[in-house]
Amino acid sequence: MHWIAPTEKDAAATSLEKRLWDAADQLRANSGLKAQEYSGPILGLIFLRFAEVRFAARRRKLEAAGASSRRGSRVDEPTAYHAENVLYLAPEARFDHLLTLPEAADIGGRLNAAMREVEKHNPQLAGVLPKTFNLFTGTLLKELLKKISEIPATLDFDAFGRIYEYFLGEFAMSEGQGGGEFYTPSSIVKLLTEIIEPFHGRILDPACGSGGMFVQSARFVAEHQRPSPSGRGLGSEGYSGDPAAELAICGVEKTDETGRLCRLNLAVHGLEGDIRHGGNVNSYYDDPHNATGAFDFVLANPPFNVNAVDKERLKDMVGAGRRFPFGLPRTDNANYLWIQLFHSALNARGRAGFVMANSASDARSSEQELRQKLIEARAVDVMVAVGPNMFYTVTLPCTLWFLDRGKARTKRADTVLFIDARHIYRQVDRAHRDWTQAQIGFIANLVRLYRNDPPDLTVGGAETAAKLKEVFGQNGKGEPAYADVPGLCKAATLAEIEAQGWSLNPGRYVGVAPGEEVSDEDFKTQLESLNEELEGLNAQARELEQTIAANVAGILGA
Repeated sequence: MHWIAPTEKDAAATSLEKRLWDAADQLRANSGLKAQEYSGPILGLIFLRFAEVRFAARRRKLEAAGASSRRGSRVDEPTAYHAENVLYLAPEARFDHLLTLPEAADIGGRLNAAMREVEKHNPQLAGVLPKTFNLFTGTLLKELLKKISEIPATLDFDAFGRIYEYFLGEFAMSEGQGGGEFYTPSSIVKLLTEIIEPFHGRILDPACGSGGMFVQSARFVAEHQRPSPSGRGLGSEGYSGDPAAELAICGVEKTDETGRLCRLNLAVHGLEGDIRHGGNVNSYYDDPHNATGAFDFVLANPPFNVNAVDKERLKDMVGAGRRFPFGLPRTDNANYLWIQLFHSALNARGRAGFVMANSASDARSSEQELRQKLIEARAVDVMVAVGPNMFYTVTLPCTLWFLDRGKARTKRADTVLFIDARHIYRQVDRAHRDWTQAQIGFIANLVRLYRNDPPDLTVGGAETAAKLKEVFGQNGKGEPAYADVPGLCKAATLAEIEAQGWSLNPGRYVGVAPGEEVSDEDFKTQLESLNEELEGLNAQARELEQTIAANVAGILGA
């Protein structure tokens, strides 16, 4: 199925974002600093502007309430702000105050002091905010403060969050491959959340980067404002729809700087979480959240194809009820370590959605054995093939995996849904693609139809509804119903999957729609898959060669 949407952008938002980015980029142009050196200060100033908007709104309410006979006025009580998930700002830490400082006032030093003051009154931000503003000239900082002050105070926190995310994306592009380690494009994350439906519960990202998975999960709760059709929310009684109340956020990030970005990102969106970062914390070897069986949801975009993991340190974590229930791969590749970490962290009804290299879907040898065990455990729910250029720093296609520990007790226990979404996208520019809201809504509702859940048109609205009707038609009730569609989706049985060597590559099952030809892009993807298969067979051959050599040596030495 081909669905290439036209590029459409909010002109006003795009103009504001570009003006802000141009101002931020002055730091690089006029300071000679690298992106990672100026990204923190810029994001810190955007955060401070946002924090003041929320602080001022809360202060006006407290002033309007007046003083009580018992407690007096509460306008300068930090707890009066914290009770509403608002950061308290001392006078010298307020953006408007800093904006009025003359260039001769050591603006860099005053900004550093302001950040320390914010952390003092808001302990959840301790050690998070940047304090390197003294590296920049007063003239440069003055200009930057003016530009950031152009962000309208009328914007809600979600709009501020989108500006923050825009900057994260720009910094990811500026920093190249390293930037991709902390940023996953929002359309990818949105689809992940729409499919796993994190309405309520504990959510884990053991490679959390700048926290995009958590932010989008919170946005999912805020947008949908109700329990899920499948009953995964709390139900109509007691369900607040407030992300901060509904989600318990836990993350792990090995890079300390990126972990601070995550905590700041959460604060920008009015969220808190238990984020463990730096200090040699590494999700392969460490389990700071005691994750096994403890989470309702896992969302992640882990680093692909990592080698040199010390598997000797993992041997005590292997077996049923442990972090690696299916065993350790013999190959020097960590993909199936991550996959098992995600699976083992889920409780009996937990769902996971994560990004993974295409090679993991077809990997041979010990990885095939591990994949077979995962499939036979009835844990794999949905597989989505994603085309190239969806990420800022990686051009190769990837696959989205969805696990569901509760699936084994449903009618779809012995099937896996495969979706080929490689030809569903919007061309943002020559080098980048994303998904529109309607496209995200369509793919997510395709999954809901497969699960026998009613469509949810919160995302995509009428355009999604029209596409569902076009592709799946209507049943006797006038509603779309799931059916296999060549070139788009296939619900494959375990027997069919076994016949394909336990492959989880959607392209092996979905096929090509009638009348469609294999495109150059498809050919490249197929060639890549065949090459990966060849590499796997070569690796197997080398393993066998080593085993034979060792056995021969043992016989001759006997």
